[in-house]
Amino acid sequence: MSESTPSPGPTPSSGHPEADRARASAPALNVKHRLVEVPGGRIHVAEQGTGPLVLLVHGFPESWYSWRHQLPAIAAAGFRAVAIDVRGYGRSSKPREVEAYRMLAHVADNVGVVRALGERTATIVGHDWGSPIAANSALLRPDVFTGVALLSVPYTPRGGPRPTEAFAHAGGAEEFYVGYFQEPGRAEAEIEPDVRAWLAGFYAGISGDAPPPPDNGSVFTVPAGGRLSDRFPREVLPSWLSEADLDFYAEEFERTGLAGALNRYRNVDRDWEDLAAWDGTPLTQRSLFIGGDRDASTTWMADAIKNYPTTLPGLVSSHILEGCGHWIQQERPDEVNRLLADWLRA
Repeated sequence: MSESTPSPGPTPSSGHPEADRARASAPALNVKHRLVEVPGGRIHVAEQGTGPLVLLVHGFPESWYSWRHQLPAIAAAGFRAVAIDVRGYGRSSKPREVEAYRMLAHVADNVGVVRALGERTATIVGHDWGSPIAANSALLRPDVFTGVALLSVPYTPRGGPRPTEAFAHAGGAEEFYVGYFQEPGRAEAEIEPDVRAWLAGFYAGISGDAPPPPDNGSVFTVPAGGRLSDRFPREVLPSWLSEADLDFYAEEFERTGLAGALNRYRNVDRDWEDLAAWDGTPLTQRSLFIGGDRDASTTWMADAIKNYPTTLPGLVSSHILEGCGHWIQQERPDEVNRLLADWLRA
């Protein structure tokens, strides 16, 4: 395990080039960076504070940096806040095999991080893809993850038809984005020629202040013969994202490429098969849900929220933030921080 701490001025090398690059490229924050060994490779973590462990798991296409507002707030509330780069992102391991990004591997990574940090248990918080990763970590390892908070994507137990069959019909006459992401190399060919512009459009397109798509279509579907980015807003940053923030994200993905991040989508059928024994299983730990009323990930899954008394019986509270889009902990950091801190302290 290696570590380094960002600071405004020059600092000595940690002895590990990956950790040094993490420190150098991130905007100055009072955060300690480590590379921890887990059974599947290594995971980069950003840590702040002391106390009970809170593990923060990001989604697509983000990084540990998406929790930059939560790390100091959770630390100030009396907890050890640790945000990871999910495998395939940032400084964490990037296996070449698509199947290495199945849900079971992510759960094992999270357990490995808790152990590597010298802890036995943790509360886990996830956003976007990090939400089902957090939920399944709690579902499969309740001995390790004693509480779970889900942001933007509600909990839905395993069930229904094979996911790719369902997604094949989700876009109607157009191609739903999850189906578009399935073929290795296809989405990468769209994104990687201009990572920064693609990320800016994607972030803006599903923010709470997003303008409507130009042809009244959906930013989640691909027109025939087109690209996913055809409906992204152009040359506009959402209000919550600075040029420096976008630079950080873009530099990360320009260095790593997008294959590892996209491979999470390419395992939905494997997940469905792997988790068959947990079909319909509720998540019983103390839990919290926060969504945005302008986030399709929340509104499309309104039935999942209605089913929480059955599927999430340990739910402490559920909150839908008015006017908020998908990037909830970055769009509304003060509200999210307050809700998380209150729930953690309860």
